[in-house]
Amino acid sequence: MLKLSAQLPEYPVVMEMHSVGKFLGPQLMAEIGDVTRFASRSSITSFAGVDPGADQSGSHEAKSVRTSKSGPPELRKALFLVMDSLLKSMPQDDPVYRFMDKKRAEGKPYLVYMTAGANKFLRIYYGRVKEYLAKLEEPSESAPIEHI
Repeated sequence: MLKLSAQLPEYPVVMEMHSVGKFLGPQLMAEIGDVTRFASRSSITSFAGVDPGADQSGSHEAKSVRTSKSGPPELRKALFLVMDSLLKSMPQDDPVYRFMDKKRAEGKPYLVYMTAGANKFLRIYYGRVKEYLAKLEEPSESAPIEHI
């Protein structure tokens, strides 16, 4: 899987992310697929099933709602493994770790801060990969422009 994923254009960006190693990186890329198919950051978190579900009807609106858990369970498992690795390695310069640590300090339950961390990780993943792919598609300034 590592050899196949190394051929993908987003490979260097994904492998630079904290706690994404040679096993979880290819798995994340395989489960998520092409990020350009998602219209926004919220659509990738919805696809993964780490977004809050909806529980409202008329004037009723629940304060605490379970996650939707739609999408592939293998992706959620890989995301939780990344979150677990972040908690064990404690990289102070990582925004996802700092976010989860803040939620944990607030007294949030384990699944709440792990799911919130996975949500944040996916949003960052989406932004970094999308930005990197956009840079690859830009014509370089050093390339000669052909006139017809």
